[in-house]
Amino acid sequence: MAKSKKNWFSYYTFFRRSRKNKSSPTGKSETAKAAEEQLSLNTSDKTPATMPRLGHYSEKYELNGPQTSKSKDTYGSFNARDDDDDSEFIIQRDQLNEVDRSPSSEHGIIMAPTLADDKGTYFRDGKRKIDFVLVYEEPIGEVFNTQAAQKASKKAYKHEAWRKKFMSNLRKAGLDMEEEVVESEKKTIHFVKLSAPWTVLINYAEELCMRAPLQAHPNPSVNWSEQLLRTFRIPNAMYEDVPNKPLDYYTCAFKKSKLDKFLGVDNQDEYFTSTQRARIVYEILETAVYGKRRRAQIGIDRLVEEGVYNAAFPLHDGLYQKPPHYVVPESLNNRQILYEYWARWGKWHKYQPLDHIREYFGEKIGIYFAWLGFYTGWLLPAAIVGLIVFMYGVFTINFDPVSNEVCSPNVSYKMCPRCDEKYGCAYWYLSDICLYSKLTYLFDHPGTVFYAIFVSFWAVTFLEYWKRKSASLAHHWDCMDFEEEEERPRPEFAAKAPSVERNPITGVKEPFFPTPLRYKRMAAGIGALFLMLALIIIFIVAVIIYRVLVSIPLFQSKTFRGVASPIASSTGACVNLIFIMALGRVYETLALRLTQWEMHRTQTDFENNLTFKVFIFQFVNFYSSIFYIAFFKGRFVGYPGHYQHLLGLRNEDCNGSGCLSELAQQLAIIMVGKQIINNAQEILVPKLKAWWHKKKTKMEVRTTRWEEDYQLIENEGLFQEYLEMVLQFGFITIFVAAFPLAPLFALLNNWVEIRLDAQKFVCETRRTVAERAQNIGVWFTILQFVAHLAVISNAFLIAFTSEFLPKLVYMYEFNWNLEGYVNFTLALAPNGTLAQECRYQDFRDSEGNHTMFYWHLLAVRLGFVIIFEHLVLTVCRMIDIMVPDIPKTLEVKIKRERYLAKQALADSETIMKVAQRRDDEDDDDDAGALSPPPDDDD
Repeated sequence: MAKSKKNWFSYYTFFRRSRKNKSSPTGKSETAKAAEEQLSLNTSDKTPATMPRLGHYSEKYELNGPQTSKSKDTYGSFNARDDDDDSEFIIQRDQLNEVDRSPSSEHGIIMAPTLADDKGTYFRDGKRKIDFVLVYEEPIGEVFNTQAAQKASKKAYKHEAWRKKFMSNLRKAGLDMEEEVVESEKKTIHFVKLSAPWTVLINYAEELCMRAPLQAHPNPSVNWSEQLLRTFRIPNAMYEDVPNKPLDYYTCAFKKSKLDKFLGVDNQDEYFTSTQRARIVYEILETAVYGKRRRAQIGIDRLVEEGVYNAAFPLHDGLYQKPPHYVVPESLNNRQILYEYWARWGKWHKYQPLDHIREYFGEKIGIYFAWLGFYTGWLLPAAIVGLIVFMYGVFTINFDPVSNEVCSPNVSYKMCPRCDEKYGCAYWYLSDICLYSKLTYLFDHPGTVFYAIFVSFWAVTFLEYWKRKSASLAHHWDCMDFEEEEERPRPEFAAKAPSVERNPITGVKEPFFPTPLRYKRMAAGIGALFLMLALIIIFIVAVIIYRVLVSIPLFQSKTFRGVASPIASSTGACVNLIFIMALGRVYETLALRLTQWEMHRTQTDFENNLTFKVFIFQFVNFYSSIFYIAFFKGRFVGYPGHYQHLLGLRNEDCNGSGCLSELAQQLAIIMVGKQIINNAQEILVPKLKAWWHKKKTKMEVRTTRWEEDYQLIENEGLFQEYLEMVLQFGFITIFVAAFPLAPLFALLNNWVEIRLDAQKFVCETRRTVAERAQNIGVWFTILQFVAHLAVISNAFLIAFTSEFLPKLVYMYEFNWNLEGYVNFTLALAPNGTLAQECRYQDFRDSEGNHTMFYWHLLAVRLGFVIIFEHLVLTVCRMIDIMVPDIPKTLEVKIKRERYLAKQALADSETIMKVAQRRDDEDDDDDAGALSPPPDDDD
């Protein structure tokens, strides 16, 4: 055991040294530095190779003073200087132009094939790494000193006072600081660079329950498609070897007292990754007070909302473009690797480098892209089967007896007007909808039932296998017990909580908010939700009235009479889509404010409650009009002489070929239209925001990392991305019986969506603070709800909206070839109700009463719903039981990790030796048992 551990540690040390040689803290490889020293003899008198600046560039102040020979632990510490001198210290300026910086040290020549890290990610000493940047702007000429403060506006003076107190508290927390000032024509932009020294990092790493490596182990992470192709010996075009794959470790919670137990702790500069360092600094920023604590004047987020700071963000690792000359792939920085091997459009068919994504953006974003890729891969079989079902309808459309009877020139059925005769609506003939009847058959044929059952099984199986994938990722990324044991209270909750109580799980005193009061606030939030849902119903009624009013003149016209229903339905769907998108944005803002007011303890609870509110609203917002067409439209029309009216207008009726075709049209417009709008927003909106931001800042030339990142727009998180995908999941499962092409459109959209999101995170937005996450959270519960609702919805669609069961019953009772089916479904208008004799679609007799066939069919429909639902849900439950949530191989890894954690955190260092000695004794016993027994003579 000891020997094995030593070998792993040697391998780890070699790996870290090789990484360090490739990229030293100063941003230069060993080869590049040697070449630089050779060339600097001839270039020391040359000017640095930098672009000329527009405007004055200077340093306003160096928050930690000049570099000295003192220990780095004193940088930025509160004890290093008196707090009373803060004001004088902040105003002090350094003569930047007088500092001697040789070209070899500041602007060295980097030679191929190695590539240096962006030196803009370090302080000016080239040793301390920039973990976070704060930015604020001031108009030119406005100086905040004692005399000018009296003349300045009250708001500007308050902001400066808040900044002063905030930075003072950051120094008390031990952060190193350094400021750069860029002056343009109209404003001065201040960049405050923050860095956390080693002592701060290890203190907060333990407080934040970060994971530390105990022992490296091989990471044979593969996915199901890779295993399948390997089994059948098929070349895998999706595989690609991505350089610098992160190592995998057995880990445990970080403990400062057990520092010597962890791997790599001797290399303090690289022990914590850039994402971990940013998380620690962000925690300090979120808990630092800038005003009065009782008013919750705490945290960088509120300062940005108040306009005290314009931005706060961690830096990207460097440029995302590769250099023009050839470089070894291993020498690329993390951002360049993600762009070259993931975000480019040419990589649409490659596996996503999930470990690299997690290392650069954190577990929360990594799990999102893992779920999106997993979901997209599972869409492929659903899209293929859906396309086959649709093509079956295309190839058999000419053999459909029902549409052939409608289109037959030998048979003519005069139909009753579709609106009241007093409006001038004319009688029409069933043959007018011949083309529409054939199109309806594409979405309403026997293959529809098979596909609805298939998608129900597909959805449940997909969710079961995602649980396995999610558990593997959570263990692989050290997040399995994050929500239950490691998650800390939200900084905003800690600031506003009225009292402090002991956590029953951890035993640590934490901020506390009374649960009954939270429930009262949540009840108020539910009331606001119902108010917005009522507003949605009002808009739906408005769209229904719009369709009725538009259809009246169309029915009056001979030219548009045959296409009156499609025109009214399609334009109504477009109007409905506009209402949906507008209401969604309004409610999301309202839901965010309500959830903040409810005071949830952790970030997971906060996001889960916000997600629940928004999803319930968006579910009704997007699906209510579709549910109306699927299950209510045409059910309450009445019959000639006894029509039902709404606000003086006759209720809507389905067209002659049924409501399923209109439902497919509504689905296609809303689903595809939403995807087009969202993709257009993701392409255009970031570019427009970036253009407007550049125009406001007036920074035409950018030469430093922090300036370039400031030009990028702020990342808005993953909420909208998850919401878009979950709503899409609803479209392809709940109503798939009406639109079998939905999974195909979803698959095409998701191939684009992955690259759009990747480019947005890598190229167009600032780097986000890495957040930990155990899984996709409440979104999984929502997906399960949608999958079970899809079974019930498809059962009712097939039974009550489709013509499948009426045709089946007619075939069984009357004619197996469906001859005369159209005439059988048309009732004769009662005498004296209309000016002319006409037909309408319903199972009624000449007096308007339902026929016996109607009641027989109703019983068959209800029986089909019960049998379909129970059969599908039973099989889905069996799938749930047969597929374990955690793979057996993962259980072994978990047990191994817990064993190592106990050894690392135990007080006695002899446990490992004892265990090894017991193993050796067992081996000796086994060897003795296998050897022949000694002779009696001996």
